[in-house]
Amino acid sequence: MRRPTIMDIAKAAGVSKGAVSYALNGRPGVSEQTRGRILAIAHDLGWAPSSPARALSPGGRVGAIGLVVDRPAHSLGLEPFFMQLVSGIETELASSGVDLLLQVTEDMGAEIAAYRRWSAERRVDGVVMVDLRVDDPRVRVVEELPLPAVLLGGPEGADPLPCLYTDDAGAMREVVHYLAALGHRRIVHVAGPEEFVHTRARVGAFLDAAEQAGLGEARSVYADYTGEAGTKTTRRLLATQDRPTALVYDNDLMAVAGLGVAHEMGVDVPSQLSIVAWDDSVLCRLVRPSLTAIARDVVSYGRMAALMLGATIKGGPVEKREVSRGELYPRASTGPLGA
Repeated sequence: MRRPTIMDIAKAAGVSKGAVSYALNGRPGVSEQTRGRILAIAHDLGWAPSSPARALSPGGRVGAIGLVVDRPAHSLGLEPFFMQLVSGIETELASSGVDLLLQVTEDMGAEIAAYRRWSAERRVDGVVMVDLRVDDPRVRVVEELPLPAVLLGGPEGADPLPCLYTDDAGAMREVVHYLAALGHRRIVHVAGPEEFVHTRARVGAFLDAAEQAGLGEARSVYADYTGEAGTKTTRRLLATQDRPTALVYDNDLMAVAGLGVAHEMGVDVPSQLSIVAWDDSVLCRLVRPSLTAIARDVVSYGRMAALMLGATIKGGPVEKREVSRGELYPRASTGPLGA
């Protein structure tokens, strides 16, 4: 079916194309009665402005924002964090008629290429960026384009972009002290990719808290957030002579995979091994034993990111913002050693 045009609206309303343009763009030049009649006809015809047309309008906006997720596609659909994040962003955008353009890539070069293409083609008004890296080149790219952006992560390394961040270090310290109070001494942190700023923050806090608690055998190892990495890393750790008595995973997928390996190797959870997952999800609550987890309101996180980006696109000053840190929810996967 052919898309209705401004000329179709003008013919139906018996007015000029110029009058229709004034009415649709909220500009003076037509009476309020005529404006109301034109808007009603446009609605009945199912008219909507195209993105290029909106980009050339006085506001210069296309009514869409972008989100690129640089993660393996086969695991992304299984990771509740991003599903909740997108849900939060979409919930906030729905009330303003703004669309979300989502793209999945598997390397930073492709992600940066997407930003350049979106900017050149006027596909989006701004972007939400995730997984802030150490010395992140994306910050410089979006500043130079220029493409309005809000970073999830920081605050270190985010300047000059506005960022939304949480106190990962504080939450990690709470986890370590909790496990130490249960009598655990050999604790291993199965971290995410080393280049992520939030991974560095969690690793640093883990090692500092372990030192304070006198846990000389505590250490961190790096993985990639996938279930496969969680499986391989856990199997290797549990096969050692002095295997860990507690494991802290940087996401729920790796933790669920680690629990499966413990069952496979005959290691009882929690009497022989305690497990903690970062980012609580339905996965953590469905497995047996249910997983102790750090819970964050990720949906609200997404909504706040969308609000901050909207303010950035409008050109107003937007300050960095810290959200409440994750809360530890003890469940059946953690307990005193040997109990």
